[in-house]
Amino acid sequence: MLPETIDRVTVLGAGSMGHGIAEVSAMAGYEVVLRDIEEELVQDGYEKIEWSLGKLEEKGRLDEDAETILDRVSTSVNLEESVSDADLVIEAVPEQLEIKEDTLSTVDKHAPDHAILASNTSSLSISDIASATDRPEQVVGLHFFNPPVKMDLVEVIYGEATTDETAELAYEWVESVDKTPIYVRKDVHGFVVNTVLVPFMEEAGWMLSNGETTVREADATMVYERGYPMGPFELNDFGGIDIAYHFRDESDQPVPPIIKEKVDNKDLGKKSGKGFYDYEDGNGVDYEPEDAGGYDALRTEAVMINNAAWLVGNDVATPEEIDIGLRLGGSFPEGMCRRGDRIGLDVVLEKLESLHEEYGEKRYEPANYLVELVEEGFTGDDAGKGFFDYRVDPPYHYLEWELNDDGVLSITLDRQERMNSMSEDMFMEIDRLLTDVKVDEVSCVVFTGAGERAFSSGADITGFTAGEPAEIMDVDEMFQTVYEFPRPTVAKIDGFCLGAGLELALACDIRVATEDSTIGTPETTLGVIPGGGATQRLVRLIGEARTKEMVYRGMQFDAERAEEWGVVNYAVPDEEFKDLVGEIVDDLVSGPPVALKAAKRVIQDGQEASLEAALAMEKQSFAVLATTDDMLEGVTAFRQNREPQFEGE
Repeated sequence: MLPETIDRVTVLGAGSMGHGIAEVSAMAGYEVVLRDIEEELVQDGYEKIEWSLGKLEEKGRLDEDAETILDRVSTSVNLEESVSDADLVIEAVPEQLEIKEDTLSTVDKHAPDHAILASNTSSLSISDIASATDRPEQVVGLHFFNPPVKMDLVEVIYGEATTDETAELAYEWVESVDKTPIYVRKDVHGFVVNTVLVPFMEEAGWMLSNGETTVREADATMVYERGYPMGPFELNDFGGIDIAYHFRDESDQPVPPIIKEKVDNKDLGKKSGKGFYDYEDGNGVDYEPEDAGGYDALRTEAVMINNAAWLVGNDVATPEEIDIGLRLGGSFPEGMCRRGDRIGLDVVLEKLESLHEEYGEKRYEPANYLVELVEEGFTGDDAGKGFFDYRVDPPYHYLEWELNDDGVLSITLDRQERMNSMSEDMFMEIDRLLTDVKVDEVSCVVFTGAGERAFSSGADITGFTAGEPAEIMDVDEMFQTVYEFPRPTVAKIDGFCLGAGLELALACDIRVATEDSTIGTPETTLGVIPGGGATQRLVRLIGEARTKEMVYRGMQFDAERAEEWGVVNYAVPDEEFKDLVGEIVDDLVSGPPVALKAAKRVIQDGQEASLEAALAMEKQSFAVLATTDDMLEGVTAFRQNREPQFEGE
């Protein structure tokens, strides 16, 4: 028996994970009990929630005032009372199997029969934890990432007895607290993200232990040549070297000697002041671009891709789930399934076979699924299929789109983990969507950004440092596709709209922004210039002087100034934003398609012609439109005092 709905949530453990989970639950409207073994611990967690909510309120990130949300959180040190009427109990107690088993065993006796019991463990067996209860079918893993308020991903993990109904209800609850869930369908050590992520750090550790690389060489190569947000040793220090050590040690897997040495010496990274870098007496993380090169990046990536293949082949997770997990949980620029398809799965397999022959280590044994893909000729991008099928209806990794019955094509830039920054794949996906869509079915296009923080924060600069100059020169093709699309386009801007994000908006016909959005051209602060048309489109919108000032100074300003300068059409308060965009879209939907297409062409092409030539273009288009059925409908509707019903003919 499961709850029909989840209304009341109890979180056990008021530490960093526990109070974070309680906070996101309360923010989503749930009544929450935060419980720990001592009043001091509970109060400390409660105060941290209060502080965090205050900060979020200051930044305008809450839908309600902080006090209202905080009122939904109550505290307790009594375990029995705290779970007595809970629909969902989430334990976030210390990461020791015995403690978690004892906790859920007690919860099982006092929680309602319908309650779902969840563990926030990052690596322990859900099946083992569930075995301490008499309701293992109602036990599920809910692995939040730290800190829960900021991190968007939650792994929903099946134990051996977990029912689909339990997992599905937990999944829906995660969505209700505005997080992105992925299923982990089998109880494997490391679940999805850590199974693929840990080798990023571990393989570098083996290579350093064997004298095959240096710390700075590895980190610089993976960041500046491969586009990762941190290098493997930098990430080890950031998360705690002991974390990677215990992850391997708990599963009786070999640990790189250098990792063990650091743990034995208590050099655990930033938290201890020293790890692979010295944060007390040294400069901390100090690698430079010139340190890159010489590190075998493919060796690391091959192991990660192989682990991803193992997960897919054993029905633990889909390629989509793995890649979302790595993007949201690891802040990777792309998932490893997508990267494998880029590299070529035959190249990956050849590398693994070579490594296995040289070292004989189990971690280099190719996964059966990887071998099967290559043997079938499904080697990735070039073959049209790999982890993903690109042959018919290729997947969209970074866009959400919908074409409704009114012909409104809504395109959402969906890369929230990087504030919708635009990668090479996103450029290609926008271009492909607008090229492939049936234009006759579209009345207008509306671009927006996923989440509440950004339309788009710009181009993903890590992708450019890893790219070839000749390839980078082609990025403006997508912006031109948007600019020339034969239907009206609208940029719906809420939050940051910078760099390439602004260039996408400039390629649109109409720009509407919330008044506190941030508009700007920060490229020169990064040592480059706008590369997607901003230098030219801004000149045509706001003139040479203001364009030069924006670009030269790398200016960023609020949307109210952007409206004043003419960069956006409207800057409006949040509460007016949706309605205004709706009014504009309604006008575009009800407008005459042929006339709007002609108007767009004449306005845009006319800018490149002399006034005489442009006027001739306008006159010619007017003459053609005067013979259309839409024109006759427009005149008839005017005479009959009714709204016209244009058919695009």
